[in-house]
This record gives sequence, C-alpha cells and structure tokens, in this order.
Amino acid sequence: MSTHYNRRDWLQRTALMGGLAVLPRESVFARTSELRSANETLGVGIIGAGGRGNELAAPFSKAAGTKIVAVADPDAQRANKLAGKFDAKAYTDLREVFDDSAVDVVAIATCNHWHCLAAIWAMQAGKDVYVEKPLSHTQWEGRQVVRAARKYDRIVQVGTQQRSDPMQAEIKQYLHSDKALGEIQYVQANRLGVREPIGKRSEPLSIGSDVDMNLWTGPAAMQPLFRNSLHYDWHWDWNTGNGEMGNWGVHVLDDVRNVAYQDSVSTPKSLFVVGGRLVWNDAGETPNVHYAVFETESFPTYIALSNLPAAPDKPKSSWTSKLGRPQGGPGSGYVVVCEGGYFLGQRGRGKAIDRDGKTMQEFQGGDIVTLHVQNFLSAVREHRSDLLNAEVETGHYSTGWCNLANVGIRAASTPMADSTFVAEKPQVWGQLIEDMEGQLSPFGLDGESLSFGPELHYDEKTERFRGDGAENANRFLRRDYRSPFSVPEIA
Repeated sequence: MSTHYNRRDWLQRTALMGGLAVLPRESVFARTSELRSANETLGVGIIGAGGRGNELAAPFSKAAGTKIVAVADPDAQRANKLAGKFDAKAYTDLREVFDDSAVDVVAIATCNHWHCLAAIWAMQAGKDVYVEKPLSHTQWEGRQVVRAARKYDRIVQVGTQQRSDPMQAEIKQYLHSDKALGEIQYVQANRLGVREPIGKRSEPLSIGSDVDMNLWTGPAAMQPLFRNSLHYDWHWDWNTGNGEMGNWGVHVLDDVRNVAYQDSVSTPKSLFVVGGRLVWNDAGETPNVHYAVFETESFPTYIALSNLPAAPDKPKSSWTSKLGRPQGGPGSGYVVVCEGGYFLGQRGRGKAIDRDGKTMQEFQGGDIVTLHVQNFLSAVREHRSDLLNAEVETGHYSTGWCNLANVGIRAASTPMADSTFVAEKPQVWGQLIEDMEGQLSPFGLDGESLSFGPELHYDEKTERFRGDGAENANRFLRRDYRSPFSVPEIA
C-alpha cells in the first residue's frame, strides 16, 4: 500500500529538508500534537452518508474549531446530498478522503464490514479516527485496529457514546463505592425491540447506477442480494452485518462492562448461546431471537435479545424477560441485580429500586453524542489517547462480547433436548429457557425451535477459543477478504 501524508506532515517534512534527513513516518506523527494545537480548524471527513453519517455530521459541524470538508459514500446520491449541506467535497471512494490534505480526522459510519479496513487506511494516511460501533465485523480484525492505533500513534474513539454520559460516573459511585444496593449477583442485559422482516425476492435486487457496488461491498464477498432494500438491512446479513447483537447489543453490553464490571473484565471466560431466525420467511440470516450466558471471574451476565412482537396480534408490543424476578428491566438496557435491590440502566437514564420495587434514586443523562464527539476532538487536539472515554481497545473488548455471541450462534446446531449445558446447569439457564418458551408460545413454537450451541471457552490472551467446540468456533473469528480490500495484519 502506498504511503500517504497529510498537509501538516508535508509542511514539517518540507521544513526539515534543508540539509536534514527526512523523518520516518512514526517520528512525524509523534510531533503532530503541537501542530494540531496551533491549528484553529480541524478538517473533518465523514465516511458513510447514511442515517448514522448524517447524525454524526451535526455534532462535528457544530463543534468549535472544526469544519466538514469531505464526505464519502459509494452511493453518489447520498454523498452529494450530505456534502452539499456543508459545502464539502463529495467522493464515492473513501480512499480519496484519506488522500485529501484538508482532512485531519475522519468519522466512519459505513456498513459494519468496512469499519476496520477504513479505520486502518485512515490511520496509515495520518488521520485520527472516530469509528462507529461495533468496532469490528470479526474479533481478529478488531485487534488489528488496536495494533494500528499503537503503531501509527493515532487517536481512535469508538462510537459507544454513552461512555461520555456524566451519569455513568455517578452510577458507578452509587453501585461500587457507596454499595447502596449491596454486592452484585448478576446482570441481565436486554434488547427487546420489534423489527419487521426484510423480504425475500426470487430475483436479485437491482442496484441503481448511483451505487458503486465494488466499493460498497469492499472487504465482503460479492453476492447477489435477495432482500428488498440495499441500505440498512445489510445488518441482518452475515456477509456485511453483525445482527442485532452487534447493532444494539454492543451498546448495552458496553454499558454492562463499564457500569457493572468497571472494565475489570475484558471478555467473558466462557459463554453459551441459543437462538434462531424464527417466524419470518425472509432473506435475513442473523437471529431475531438470541440469548446468551456470559461467565466471568466475578459474576455472570445474561442477555435476552428478540426482534419478534409479543404475539402475532400484537405487532407493536415487545417481549419481556424477568428471569423469575418481580422486577423487569428496560427493553433496551440492563438490570444489575444486587443483594439489596436492582439498578435499571438504559440510554439517558437510570433508576435504583429496592427489593419491594420502591424507587431509591434516579439518574439523568446528558447530550451523549455531542459530549462524545467533543471528548474525541479534545483528545485529538492534545494528542492524548488517555483522554478518550471509549478508546479503541475498550471498544474492541465491548464489541468482543457481541462477536463471541455471534460466533456462538453460528456454531450452534444442537436441539435443546441434546444440550449438555441445559442439562448440567439448570440453575443458570433454566429461567431463561422458561422466559423464551413463554414468549414463543403465541407463535406455536417452543425451545425445540431454537439452535443451541456448545459451551465455549475463550482465552482473552490469545483471543481464541479452546477446548471442546473450539475448532468449529475459531473459524468465525476471522473472515476471508476480497482483494484488494483485505484487512492487513498489523505487526
């Protein structure tokens, strides 16, 4: 790959040319902090002009000392529309943004399968990076982004924006320092939100001439699409997306890592997963029912995920899951179950209640997207990754819980009746099964409709599975890439 330099690098190299040897790339990067501080304006490139790209453009454009100067999207219509709002250059090829000397930082809001390669290319071009969640499409490529940030000395923030909410520190103080609810026993995370099927076509989807499908597909396999829409519904295709687990699950599980574990746990030591794509006869591949048990060295976390409604005649009503408790939890959020009560956390607010359901304390959140972008830009100006609220390795680990849960479901094939985990650990799994079967019954289904995986054991140091089932599971930790869009292995 060719080496790229930005405007500041070029200026510094030019100043040093008078009889001095040209500095190596890493040395140039080491001095960019003082140059950034002297610059009044940071040029921002938005990579991906869909819904999330548009949402990110607003706080970046409003931040002091920044200007959106470039937008890239393989859908030229989208790129032109967003670029036009800011009098920015529009590109279909993201590599042109990385080569643009006016761009200092990039915000990556592409399809998930592009996140890692786009981030690495940006860093190799000397840009600092804000990359949306989930960080990665597979666990292996996420590690390469972490290594690239270290090698190229770049500032990389992951878009788990709740990390910048001031209430998170208040909640951790309440739970851990004050121990207002006593010791933590377990956590249940939820993503129980209704979605619609994505359709199933007999003929491949026709793509408009405004879309460069070679660039849109990038690192993924070039395949015909049999769903009804190109955009957004890529989430539910393993080739390009991470399913609901990587879409909303990463936000909730990142909250759990931050609030309940205080980041003391990087990834689970073992997990057990069950799920399937039920009821819908559509072109989607990822599960619309996905439950998991994550075991750690301290306490376990369970996640309940469903996109199905409560019943066929209740299309707007979501599932619920209480695990035998009198107190349920947020549909998109988590419950920290403690000796003396429950903490109910979700986007923008939280509430502590005692065992009788009486509210003990409430917490209110802030403007998290704006705060998260400001946190990133402050770290860029000072060239200090330690200032970041969601530094790349933190994002790698939180994404990892979702990646591992997805491996578990892709490796699943055992019917419930033959699952040794269910038979051997009813105290852990029994209530989840009961909850799931209760929610499936209105559709005429039960637990036998689901696929059960093996109990998988994960080594956080090697980032590989070990023991029974490891060979099958490990093959999902890294994908095959399509040339010339391969994620490089970073030494």
